This record gives sequence, C-alpha cells and structure tokens, in this order.
Amino acid sequence: MDTQETIFEKAERPGPTAPRLPSSSGEKANMIIHYYRGELGRMTSWRDRIDRTSNWAMTVVAGLLSVSLSTPTSHHGVVLFAMLIISVFLMIEARRYRFFDVYRARVRQLERHYFAQALLPQAELNDDWAGAIANSLRSPAFLMTRRQAVARRIRRNYGWMYLILLLAWSLKISTPKLLPNQPATDLVWSWGHLVQNASLGPLPGWSVLMTVGLVHLAILYFAVRREPDNGEFAYGEVHV
Repeated sequence: MDTQETIFEKAERPGPTAPRLPSSSGEKANMIIHYYRGELGRMTSWRDRIDRTSNWAMTVVAGLLSVSLSTPTSHHGVVLFAMLIISVFLMIEARRYRFFDVYRARVRQLERHYFAQALLPQAELNDDWAGAIANSLRSPAFLMTRRQAVARRIRRNYGWMYLILLLAWSLKISTPKLLPNQPATDLVWSWGHLVQNASLGPLPGWSVLMTVGLVHLAILYFAVRREPDNGEFAYGEVHV
C-alpha cells in the first residue's frame, strides 16, 4: 500500500520547468546586460588565445633567426624551418580567429543596435538585429571561411614575419661568410653559386628557390587581395 502511494505521489509531482522568460522591459534590459557581459567575456578569451599564438610565432622567429645568423655553421634550413613553424601557427590562429569572429559579431550587434541607440537614438540600421543574434545562438555557424581568416591574419601579423624570414634567408644564402665551408666573401656574384647554396639535403637549389618563391607569392596575394565585406569590418576602423 505504501509503495502504491509513493508511485502516485511521484506521478502527480510536477516535473522540471524552464526558467520564466523576461516579460517586462526592465527584466529584458537586465537580461541583455548580463548576456552582453557573457559574450564580451567569451570574445576576450578568444582574443587572448589569438594574441598568445602571435606571441609564440614571433618568439620562434626571433629565436631561430638568432641561431641561423649568429654563426656560419648554422644551416640555412633553420630559416626554412622557421617558415614552416609559423605556417603551423598561422593555421592555428586562423581557426581561433573564426571562433573569435562569431562572438565579436554578436557583441558588435548589441553595441551598434542596442547600446548606441540607447545613448543616441538614430535611424535604425537593422530592424532584425535581435533575430540575427537569436539565430546565431540557436545554430552557431562560422561567419567566414578558413581562407578569409588566413588572409586577415596574414595582413595583420604574419605577412611581416614571412617578409623578415624571407630577407634573412636571402641574406643567408647570398652571403658566403654566413655559410659553412664557403670563402670569406661578402656576396655571391654567380647565379649558379646561389642555386648551389640554396640546396637542402637531396633537394636541388632550384627547387628550393622555386618553392620558397611560390609560397611567398601566395602570401603576397592573400595580403593584397581584399574581398568585399558587409559585416562589422564595414563599420569603423578598429578591427583585429
């Protein structure tokens, strides 16, 4: 008998319910403020991850350049290895940048269409800004492709790192005094000698020169070519 009563009591007991949605304007404003603080925290966290990757990439560049240029016994492949390492950092940072862009877009929607309107009302630019945020919360999706993210990070930081490494590598293979078992002359005056210095293990020098040249042409293409952007990059001048 006691067992049956317990079963009936559990059946009649109400189950868990969802939190009550804000109804008044004060409750909605309070919700938006707390939500804004949460999104701002996530955006700041991903921004910190981006900066950390850039800092590690610059540390690697500085360390390997000091090793390569400080002594003639150091092989020019050290500089090529530095290019490979910062390419890995670039891919990691592009991935982090895509996540950061999602949270930044939500924050900028609130700032442009809610807080700015509250401080100084103007003609509404987007009547469905809240709907855009709601859709992003229900179905999170990246707002840019990996190629766009890579291009933006190259324009911001990595293009300069690649340029420094390219100049250092060019100096290394064109200056015999910086290479092992070479005459103590200042510059290489023969194309054949330059190709010979650029060889890397079993790889002939011409293939190394061609590969490095193609890679840096692609980097230059990403740095110069700009795609039209109708998102937050179209407003203001402060961007990451």
